[in-house]
Parts: sequence; C-alpha cells; structure tokens
Amino acid sequence: MARTRGGLTRRSTKPEGTASAAGRTRLESYTIPTTTYRVGDCVLISRPNATAELPAALVARIEGIDFYSVNKVDVHVRRYYRPEETFEGAQRFHGRKEVFLSDHWQVVSVRAIEGKCTVHSLEDYMKLGNVGAADYFCRFEYAHETGAFHPNYVPVYCICEMPRNPDLPMIHCRECRHRYHLKCLGVTIEEANGLNYVCSECSSRKECVSSVTNS
Repeated sequence: MARTRGGLTRRSTKPEGTASAAGRTRLESYTIPTTTYRVGDCVLISRPNATAELPAALVARIEGIDFYSVNKVDVHVRRYYRPEETFEGAQRFHGRKEVFLSDHWQVVSVRAIEGKCTVHSLEDYMKLGNVGAADYFCRFEYAHETGAFHPNYVPVYCICEMPRNPDLPMIHCRECRHRYHLKCLGVTIEEANGLNYVCSECSSRKECVSSVTNS
C-alpha cells in the first residue's frame, strides 16, 4: 500500500502500547500536538491529488496506529468515498455531506491527518440542529473495485420514488404519513409551513368514499 508523508509536530516521548513486530508498537491512541486520535475516530486526511472537483480532504476511519519512532507513526485507515468518487457518480438522492464506508484501506503518515470529523447515521444526521463542516453521514458501504453498494435496497419516497436526501425538504401526508418532496409538489418551504397536506391518492380515496356514501 502507498504511504504518504506530511509535516506536523509530534510529542517527543515514546508512547506506551502493545509491542508487535520488531521496531513497531501498536497503539490505541496518539497525540499531535494537542489533539488525541484514537482507533475508531473518523478523520480528515490531506488528499495528495486534490482537484477543483474533489475536496482537498479525504474522509477516513482510523483502524490502527503503528509507532516506529517520533519521526515515523503510521495510521491504518479505511476510506469513506464521496458520491462523486464512485463509479456511478453523484445521484440525485445523494446528500451533500454523504459518504460511503468502503473496503479501501490505506496506510498514511499521522502527519497527513488534518483533524477529526464525525460520520453519523442518516437518522442521527437529520436530527442535527446545525450541520457543521466536519459532520457527514453514511448509509451505504461501497466496494471500490466493483462499484457495488450494500445494502442494495433502501426505502424510496415521494412520487419520484427516490431514497431520502436530507438536503431536499419533504412534507408528509396527514392521512397515510407518506413523505413527499416539496420540489416534486411545486410547494415552497414558506407555503409548506402550517400546511395540512393530503396527498393525491388519499384525496382520491376520500372522494370515492364520499361518493359511495352520498349515492
């Protein structure tokens, strides 16, 4: 696996950890210079080939930390892919902060870590009152060599029959509780506020029941 190197200041004392291969100590955490990174943390890593189309930082999850010396600390990470990095590219239902946990593992220098981030479930992400720059969400795993997603089925909504996109406001029908995109209904957010919406299917059903009752 390719290894990259950068330049951050690290503490000079050798940390304690589990001895493994000769000259290497497996750690559960490491601090540079005041931020402690632990196995399981989600982090932003400098992208060596950043372009105008792709953000400058990769999203990844720390799976292991290997200490060799104060000048060499390697971090094993599992990459999160952004929609635009997949074979199919970004789709309409992909959220702006959506990432996919992939089977792509890399070894990078601890110096390449730019900072921590948080990868939420879709449900927890939608509960955030204020989405920060370091907030992301994940609902799929992605095989980077085949382009396959898991799960390969998620619930769909609205007349467009698309999976949930937290960036697209929705409204639910008061009768069936199904959700519909405001954009698909031609309704603005201002118009949706306080709207007691009934979908066309439920309206037709109520009209049919009313016609039978009055006949």
